[in-house]
Amino acid sequence: MHRPLFKTLAIAATVGSLALASHAQARDLRLAPGVPPAHPAHTPLYTDFVDLLQSESEGRLGGRILGTEVASLGNMRNAIRSGLVEAGLLLPAYFPADLPEINLVGDMALLGTNSYAMAGAMTEYIATCEACQEELKRLGIVYTSSHSTDTYQILTTTPVETAEDLRGLRLRVGGPQYSRWAEAMGATPASIPVGETFESLSQGVIDGTVASIADIISFRLEDVISHVTMHDLGPFHSPISHAVGQSAWQALSPEDREALAIASTKASALAIQRWAYEMIDESKALAEEHGIEIIEPSDDLLAASQAFAEEDIERAAELAERRHGVSDARNKLDRFIGLVDKWNAIVEEVGEDPEAVADAIRREVWDSVDFATYGT
Repeated sequence: MHRPLFKTLAIAATVGSLALASHAQARDLRLAPGVPPAHPAHTPLYTDFVDLLQSESEGRLGGRILGTEVASLGNMRNAIRSGLVEAGLLLPAYFPADLPEINLVGDMALLGTNSYAMAGAMTEYIATCEACQEELKRLGIVYTSSHSTDTYQILTTTPVETAEDLRGLRLRVGGPQYSRWAEAMGATPASIPVGETFESLSQGVIDGTVASIADIISFRLEDVISHVTMHDLGPFHSPISHAVGQSAWQALSPEDREALAIASTKASALAIQRWAYEMIDESKALAEEHGIEIIEPSDDLLAASQAFAEEDIERAAELAERRHGVSDARNKLDRFIGLVDKWNAIVEEVGEDPEAVADAIRREVWDSVDFATYGT
């Protein structure tokens, strides 16, 4: 009379064994954010990515996060190419000679007013840009998504309100357009890795940084700056959130490649929510707590920056063609400008919500991709 019970238990044991076997066979990718845990490009960009990998792949994929002692932003390209890292945060701006096609549009920060829209425009552009895909292939890297910071501000050790206040200051900048902007304003740009900002400020090597106000939290700048000018200088939108090594990508099925791309897109949207929304209020509160003055820019500084942004599009196209051999650069920039307009409209329609934006990117970009051939 107990046979049905034994049969039920046997079935349950078999199912359990299969589940354990499936879990044991799940592939954990070696992941490297290249930034400390307090940084939004680590938490949630990578911490949530691990969970999303598992859910999107139905348990077939997972991840193990490596520390900055294994791979930093500066050596991420080589870490991915060598296979030490299977997916990592790659900043194309660090490698201008290797990624000129991507940097052409990644260098257009001052076009951006909405972080979600800039990430959507960047993701669609790179995923559908043949020249971008070719230069990534030469590096042995597969693109999955981009995230964006909040709009950059001016964090300094001296007050900056007018254009004249910028003259003579030495400012850390995170990309060529910010470097050109600083020079146009009479400041001296300094290309210093973001992880060295605190030390450079504390030692007086620089007078400030053009960066996210969230860097006050991410890099503990509250003790080395005294002023923040809320200038809204566009976001840093070019990071490749989870650049996947070619060998790791080739080992995945088309279904798992798609799962990885969708997980990356969702994690990027969550990182934007954290970086460009939640951390702004937290950073302002921390600034107030430490006596850091928040300054509104004068009309003359706003006008000077606007004039620069309008003139710089043509300049950026000329530089890309002359220095890096990018062909038809102006038309490529015009296409990207059109995508920024498109994604501004999409975000206005779906709202500034990470889930809604990620769904829109899936619909507009990844649903049209053949993952049997993409990235191969």
